Amino acid sequence: MNSISVIIPAWDEEGGIRQTIAGIPRSELQKMGYQLQILVVDGVSKDATVEMAQNAGAEVIIEPRRGYGRAYKTGFANAKGDIIVTADADGSYPMQDIPKLVKILEDKKLDFITTNRIAHLTKGAMPLRNRIGNVVLGAETRILYGLKMKDPESGMWIFKRDILNRLKIETDNNTFSHEIKLEACFFARCAWEEIPISYISRSGGSSKLTYGWSGWKSGFGNFVHICKKRIIR
Repeated sequence: MNSISVIIPAWDEEGGIRQTIAGIPRSELQKMGYQLQILVVDGVSKDATVEMAQNAGAEVIIEPRRGYGRAYKTGFANAKGDIIVTADADGSYPMQDIPKLVKILEDKKLDFITTNRIAHLTKGAMPLRNRIGNVVLGAETRILYGLKMKDPESGMWIFKRDILNRLKIETDNNTFSHEIKLEACFFARCAWEEIPISYISRSGGSSKLTYGWSGWKSGFGNFVHICKKRIIR
């Protein structure tokens, strides 16, 4: 039987973690023939995130080292699935779409799927500055890498675990979100596609696994990192 690992980084996300885990269509995935691992990587939350995740049926790993990328690296190291699915812990991503996305991965014989949140944004789900930033970073990604990617900062990906050995991912902070895409889609030449998804307002507040980066500072850091990686991998 094939298996799927859903990896969810979290830090003080009691407002969204239950909703996120409950949204995973377990019975549908089982009917498709997949065993399921739900793995929450917690950055030492001070609220009830860990207890709520465990009560919802997730396996929880505590990762004291801070950073969005660091959480995912720990999650990848502990993933058991042949396929890995990622999402934030704030209920913003459409977990109900996992079966559809996995089927696209399998039917089209893809290695990596990234998602486009911009396609179906609900009102208030993403600040204007983030939308502007995505346009700029998307243009930069097309110019420097030739990748027609509209949302390089999306945090929902579906990919085959065995490609990880081909990726050179170094960052521990929020630049990880585009670095894994650049590695998979450009450097490793994986078969990939960007799929439109719905995206709703966060339930658990703003992202907290980013070394304190926020707003324009974070966007500028992402812009510089994309340029730098094209020159020095």
